[in-house]
Amino acid sequence: MSFSEFIVYADESGDHGLDSINPQNPVFVLAFCIFLKQDYISRVVPVIQEIKFDYWGHDAIILRSYDIRRQRGEFSIFTNKDLRNEFLERLNRTIAAMPFTLIASVIDKNKHRKQYAHPIDPYSISLAFCMERLQMFLGERNQTHRTTHILVECRGDNEDKKLKQAFNRVRAGRNYVGEMPNLSIRFMDKKHNSTGLQIADLVAYPLGRHVINPSQRNRAYEVIEGKLRRSPAGKIAGYGLKVFP
Repeated sequence: MSFSEFIVYADESGDHGLDSINPQNPVFVLAFCIFLKQDYISRVVPVIQEIKFDYWGHDAIILRSYDIRRQRGEFSIFTNKDLRNEFLERLNRTIAAMPFTLIASVIDKNKHRKQYAHPIDPYSISLAFCMERLQMFLGERNQTHRTTHILVECRGDNEDKKLKQAFNRVRAGRNYVGEMPNLSIRFMDKKHNSTGLQIADLVAYPLGRHVINPSQRNRAYEVIEGKLRRSPAGKIAGYGLKVFP
């Protein structure tokens, strides 16, 4: 099987555990960022590299939403409010201009736990939702006969093994679309400094905040809303964003 024209980077926001739910962040988010490979090479990676050189003088920086928000480590430079606002506005403009499609699933863990006597792991549910919609996206572009790689960040041997097992179950047909032999998962250590994984990390958190409080102003969500996959009629719910239950 040949390779498709697309590459997918996936990341999560929030804890997928159901035993102890953080009242401030009671959702689990899984985001798939789908790039046309040629766009990724020529239009995505260079602009992120440019930002890193401009603010830090090198490109060893790994952009992580959590660290940026808390101004930790290399991001302590953003205790300067003016510099932080300038950086965030530039990052927002950059992501807004990027050519990619976003598919995401958000699980409300409180509702999920209340609705089901034996609730399924939120990561497994989210993975199925996102893979189904990815396969539809690829089918619309005549790419399902080619291998499409989904890149995820390593989380440890046990966690990676569980994720691979869940992926294989969905791939084998435990979903509403059917078998997906064209999809392949690859694990990548964060030290590889993948631009795609960093973008997936940056978009996952604002998706969750939007679902938790849709009436609250959320500049980051406003930026990425235009990236969400839509129906021919422009509908996002169920197409680019699946909220469950």
